[in-house]
Amino acid sequence: MHFTKMQGLGNDYLYVYGEVPPNIRELSVKLSDRHFGAGSDGMIYISPSETADFKMRIFNADGSEAKMCGNGIRCVGKYVYDKGYTDRTRLTVETLSGIKKLDLTVRAGKVKSAAVDMGEASVGEELTLTVAGETVTGIPVSVGNPHFVIFVEDIEKAPLYTLGPVLEKHEAFPDSVNVEFVEVLSKDQLRMRVWERGSGVTMACGTGACASTAAAVHKSYCRPDTPVAVVLDGGTLTIRVDTDGEVLMTGPAVTVYEGEAEL
Repeated sequence: MHFTKMQGLGNDYLYVYGEVPPNIRELSVKLSDRHFGAGSDGMIYISPSETADFKMRIFNADGSEAKMCGNGIRCVGKYVYDKGYTDRTRLTVETLSGIKKLDLTVRAGKVKSAAVDMGEASVGEELTLTVAGETVTGIPVSVGNPHFVIFVEDIEKAPLYTLGPVLEKHEAFPDSVNVEFVEVLSKDQLRMRVWERGSGVTMACGTGACASTAAAVHKSYCRPDTPVAVVLDGGTLTIRVDTDGEVLMTGPAVTVYEGEAEL
């Protein structure tokens, strides 16, 4: 099986053009392993779509399927353009959370970055939970997939590894949840770390950055209709949340290498 390893701010996936095989869950677990496989946060399959230009399906490192991946969809745009599946720089991509629009930035014939219209973020009211003997208050946000955004004073002291996995599987989130810890640096800059459902700690999470910015705007920590720099472990994304809740995400997309896997 031929695959292309790509990453957006260190959030890396193995990309394959074609139909999803029946054994995708075992395949994603096997190839995502960073010691015995290619090493990734999961696999993304790209195929033609009846309702958009292309369709993407996302499988996490534990084999579970995700509805949406912000870093992943930017790399989908780069994949289909760089490999000649399209010559258009404005694309639509079908996902399990709806059709998303991409605007690709091309230099020297290759895609360097992409802006993604992520649709409307749905921000809930603050929720206080008791987990592992601690009381935690966060904001539920949906960006096509579920997030729980927790604002902290010092991101370096955030209990990412201890509370992340417990909150992911908390009964308050029947479909499990992505957990973001966020420090507000200024009105136009956030620092975020993430525990992704199905993958654990990752270098970056595009939908998490969108959810965190939407929550920050909701709390008046950041301004609407204004670009916000979200600093992740793997780099920085630019997120703008409009007054009506629509979210635009802009960031890089990088090809790491091409590979062959023996199945």
